[in-house]
Amino acid sequence: MTARIGVVTFPGSLDDRDTQRAIRLAGAEPVALWHKDKNLHQVDAVVLPGGFSYGDYLRAGAISRFSPVMETVIEQAKAGLPVLGICNGFQILTEAHLLPGGMLGNDHLHFICRDQKLRVENAETAWTADYESGQEIHIPLKNMDGRYVADQYTLDELEAEGRVAFRYVDFNPNGSLNDIAGITNEAGNVVGLMPHPEHAVEPLIGSGRTDGLPFFTSILKKLVKA
Repeated sequence: MTARIGVVTFPGSLDDRDTQRAIRLAGAEPVALWHKDKNLHQVDAVVLPGGFSYGDYLRAGAISRFSPVMETVIEQAKAGLPVLGICNGFQILTEAHLLPGGMLGNDHLHFICRDQKLRVENAETAWTADYESGQEIHIPLKNMDGRYVADQYTLDELEAEGRVAFRYVDFNPNGSLNDIAGITNEAGNVVGLMPHPEHAVEPLIGSGRTDGLPFFTSILKKLVKA
């Protein structure tokens, strides 16, 4: 039976179609989910895609966190449902307290768009198992509010527990503390990152690399194994 991975569309989502394509290329079935619908339609995992949900008013992701679909996502994520938040999706996950810390405006106060080098720090989550720990990859990055922040206790806890999933290498594009590009929850089923793996899944589109495809093959293998 084909794994079904839901992709939530919020008002202002930009990369939901790209994410659906990446899921399809990995061999799973993408399922479009609408932010006003609490029903996840029996999907096996959920992706919160990038964009500017609700125009990033108040704070990035702050309004989407209260969308009806998030009530179910939060409940099921706590019960073990795999959830990936990409860029704006990562911001929503921190606003929903499924991941600790928060996102602020880039330290240089400019939107940034570039091919970003990352190091995989945790290859044991539901979304990173097809990588190797220490592997360096290139993933497109585009954000205005991408600076990850947290208090020192939280940072120390993330580092000590191996919950930093990805770290910026050679260049910190937004001033994120500890060069953090992505993190995971304790269980490893919820992952958030600022760069966009869905833009690096086939050689002729996007960055011209396929470094992002293992995100989607990782979860597929996890679901098939389960």
